[in-house]
Amino acid sequence: MASNTGKKVVEEVSGFLRVYDDGTVDRTWTGPPQAQILLNPVPPHQEFINGVATKDLIINPQTGLKARIYLPETTTEQPTNKLPLLLHFHGGGYCITQPDWFMYYHFYTNLVRKARAPCVSVYLPLAPEHKLPAASDAALASLMWIRSLALAESCEPWLTTDILDFKRVFLIGDSAGGNIVHDVAARAGCTDIEPVRLVGGLILCPGFLRSGPIKSYMESEESTMLTRDMVDKLMDLAVPEPSATTKDHPIISPMGPQAPLLAGLRLPAMLVAVGEKDLMRDTQLEYCEAMKDAGKEVEVVVFDSMPHCFYLDKIGMELDARLAEETERLIERVVDFIRSH
Repeated sequence: MASNTGKKVVEEVSGFLRVYDDGTVDRTWTGPPQAQILLNPVPPHQEFINGVATKDLIINPQTGLKARIYLPETTTEQPTNKLPLLLHFHGGGYCITQPDWFMYYHFYTNLVRKARAPCVSVYLPLAPEHKLPAASDAALASLMWIRSLALAESCEPWLTTDILDFKRVFLIGDSAGGNIVHDVAARAGCTDIEPVRLVGGLILCPGFLRSGPIKSYMESEESTMLTRDMVDKLMDLAVPEPSATTKDHPIISPMGPQAPLLAGLRLPAMLVAVGEKDLMRDTQLEYCEAMKDAGKEVEVVVFDSMPHCFYLDKIGMELDARLAEETERLIERVVDFIRSH
C-alpha cells in the first residue's frame, strides 16, 4: 500500500502505526475517531489542577531522555512524613504511546493525588526505531537519574531529599511497561543504586507472553485498542530479530526459557493486576506462579470481567459504572500496597 507521499507501507498496526519502505514511521491515529481523546497529549501545568501539578523535563541531556513529573499538592493539615516516589513506564507494546497522552494523565493524576506520591513518567524510546532492550535501558537510566537526585549530584526542585523518601521508590508500569518494571527491578538488583531503595513493583495488566498456544490469548474477546494481530506485529517490531520465538524474548517473557532464572534475581515485592478478560491473562498468572515458585513476594489481584488495561479507558468509565468501580478498586489496592511497603 502506498501513501500520498509515494512511500510504500510495509507494516501496519491496527490504525496506530505504519512503517514505510524508507524506514520512517507514522504514528498518526487512523482508528475510530471516538478513541482519539484517549491519545491526545495533555500539556504540562505547573499550577495545581485538582490537586496535581505536572511538568516535562529532560533528565539526560546526552541522550535527550525526557520525563513527566506528577506532583501531588500537600497541605499543612497532612502528615509531614517524606513522600514515596513512583517511577512509571508506559505501555504500548514498546512501539506506541507517550506519557502525556490523556489515558495516562487521567489515571496517574488520580493515583498520585490519592497515594500522595509524586510520579516520574518516562518517555521511553520506541521501536521499531529503537529495538529492545532500548526501552529498558532508558528506564534503568531514569532510575539512575533518581539516584543522582538522592545523592544531590543532580537537582530537580520538585524531587528533593526534603520532599522524598528515596528509600521508598516504587516502579509502576502498564502493559509492556509492566514487563519493563520486572526487567529494571532485576537489573537494579545487581546494580549500585544506593541510597535509593526499590521497595516494590506495581505491574498493571503486563504484556507477558511466550511462544506456543495460550488459552486466554486465543479465546478472549479482542477490542479496538488490543487485538491478537496488533500484539503479534508489535512484538515482531520490538525485537532485533523477529522469529518463531519472538515472544520468548527475556523482556517479553521473563518466566520463559530465554530469561534469567527468577530464583537467582534480587527482586522487590510485586503487585500484579490482572484483568479476567485480558488476552494475556494466562501468561500474567503464569508469571505470578513462577515468581511464587522462585520464592519471590508477589501479590495478585484479579479484576472480574475486566479487559486489558481497563483503568486507562476514561471513555468506557463514563458509559460503564462497573469499569469505573473496578478502576477505583485498583487504585485502592495500589495505594494500600504503597502504604504497606
